[in-house]
Amino acid sequence: MYTLIDYSLDNELALIGLSRAPVNALGLTLRQELQAAFRQASSDPAVKALVVYGRGLPFCAGADIAEFGGAAFDAPALPQLLIELAGSSKPMVAAIGGLALGGGLELAMACGYRISEPKARLGFPEITLGLLPGAGGTQRLPRLIGAEAALETILAGQPLHAERALELGLADHLADSADELLDAARAYARELLQAGAPAQPAYPHAEPGVALPDNFFVDYTAKKSGQWKGQLAPHLALEAVRIACEQPLDVGLAREQELFLEAMDSPQFQALRHLFFAEREAGKVPGIDASLPLRPIGKVAVIGAGTMGGGIAMNFANIGMPVVLLEQKREALDRGLAQIRKNYEISAKRGKLTQEQVEQRMALLAGTLDYADLADADLVIEAVFESMEVKRQVFVTLDEICKPGAILATNTSTLDVDQIAAFTRRPQDVIGLHFFSPANVMRLLEVVRGKETALDVLATALKLGKQIGKLPVVSGVCYGFIGNRMLEPYAREAHRLLLEGATPAQIDRVLTDLGLNMGVLSMYDLVGIDVGYLIRTPLREALACDPSYYRLADELYALGRYGQKTGRGMYIYEGRERHDDPEVLAMAERLAAELGIQRRVISDQEIHDRCLFMLINEGIQILDEGIALRAGDIDLVWTCGYGFPTWLGGPLHYAGQLGLDHVLAGINQYRALLGAYGEQWFKPAALLEQLVAAGKTRISKD
Repeated sequence: MYTLIDYSLDNELALIGLSRAPVNALGLTLRQELQAAFRQASSDPAVKALVVYGRGLPFCAGADIAEFGGAAFDAPALPQLLIELAGSSKPMVAAIGGLALGGGLELAMACGYRISEPKARLGFPEITLGLLPGAGGTQRLPRLIGAEAALETILAGQPLHAERALELGLADHLADSADELLDAARAYARELLQAGAPAQPAYPHAEPGVALPDNFFVDYTAKKSGQWKGQLAPHLALEAVRIACEQPLDVGLAREQELFLEAMDSPQFQALRHLFFAEREAGKVPGIDASLPLRPIGKVAVIGAGTMGGGIAMNFANIGMPVVLLEQKREALDRGLAQIRKNYEISAKRGKLTQEQVEQRMALLAGTLDYADLADADLVIEAVFESMEVKRQVFVTLDEICKPGAILATNTSTLDVDQIAAFTRRPQDVIGLHFFSPANVMRLLEVVRGKETALDVLATALKLGKQIGKLPVVSGVCYGFIGNRMLEPYAREAHRLLLEGATPAQIDRVLTDLGLNMGVLSMYDLVGIDVGYLIRTPLREALACDPSYYRLADELYALGRYGQKTGRGMYIYEGRERHDDPEVLAMAERLAAELGIQRRVISDQEIHDRCLFMLINEGIQILDEGIALRAGDIDLVWTCGYGFPTWLGGPLHYAGQLGLDHVLAGINQYRALLGAYGEQWFKPAALLEQLVAAGKTRISKD
């Protein structure tokens, strides 16, 4: 009768086991069978109570996002199914094992009672997809745990640990272990029957708005407005919880559905859905499948104990893997290890680690000044100064020292991985692993595949990246790979616009108003104008021209104005306060006169178009060249590594929202308007022209 439900009777109990691998996503068939099982149990006079659980699987990770927007929401849609379950005339116990997320937690809340295993996680991730809980979550949660706690839980988008769920009242009991969960749930159901418990107990916060201060929702919006800039879903979720505080449950459920559909119809949901599936595609590489044997990685070595090297080392210690950290001088090594300990101690003070865990991780880190101590490492990651000559010395040495089959990785952000590989007699073992700073925090990992990188090396790197909690994205070899290559034209336009008449504050404001974490000029001040200068030095040769648009940044470098670290760069810094600098504006005017650039009033729209269109155009060119495997990979790099707003879906998805024809027309417009500069730099990617000519609305090589 059932294909995705294990229905059985245990005397007076009906046991409804959800059995849709891998995570019991609530697709149409599972919803239909759950409804049928519920009705079967409800109509059976021998059944006195029901237990819903995950049969050998997590309880439920939520709705099936692949169905969103389709007719599969019918027959029955999840909100209507849960209303039916919540109206049960018999007690229902949700036995929460592993996960109860999104629609899965809404299912658990529709049951009158909940018991969880200790390691389960419960929460609402919908906000990360530009949605809000749409099957009763915004209405039942405030009534269970209070309006403010419910709002924070929904807006955080992060799961709660079972103990915290118990404290809040989201779970009623904890089983001793996952193995004992179903037995504990059956015992709990029988206790409820013996006590004559109602099918649906009264909500602990039946009127969730009563305890809130006056003007709570107005004040809350004001407090969060900066954080929510440009995002629709948080505002809709707040409105839904407000309704829960002011209206009966049935009215709230109906209004929640309207708000959910409004969110689902928005471009922001489409953008976040695009990134959701892009993440799942990113690890798929032609020629790599589950049958490919991977290289065993049991010990890692990191060369360089600076900020980057130390952060890289932490990633591996965090998963229990021993790491040897190599430096040239004892002082640098001691300083690096001390900084790693400091980072862990900060996490411990914030309650993210215990002191025991700090010591366990530090015990996995060994320092050395001798390359010979790297001889037994399975993976060596070089994180030294961004100089090809320095890299050459390192890799020539590694070629002599490291054991056969060891993976040799470079953390270079711009240099030619194939040239680095050629310094060895084993180029098939060389790969780029470009971590983003701070490496122990940033999620993106560009995995740079050289022309001779072996498939098993690439596959091992991708798996290991996931193991250390990164999002690995494959890139081919070119200057700057995906991210930094796209950064160059984006930053070029910002610096050129300074000479043409825009101010640093105006340029950065346009970009942050769009939703970027920071503007490109303040980003260079943060990273260091000196770092930008050193990266540009080889770029001058690559471009085969004098990039005069960076003259202002070059002068700041010559003056020792490196940005935040020196207190002055594009801006003046006083602690965390940033101020405009009249000297920078005067320098821009002088340089414009020297270069023959006519200054004028620059509109915000021109700043947006020139910076973003050039970013998009370079991304399309990268896709066309095969440096990136797919457009979604490019969008992941820029949302995860460069602060591009996720609710716009990344630069290439955003181009589709703007209209590819609009982007092409804008590039051609500035090519004509900007004279020789426009002729040199505003060249539409051939793929963009082809897509527009074919009437395409999204970017793809297919």
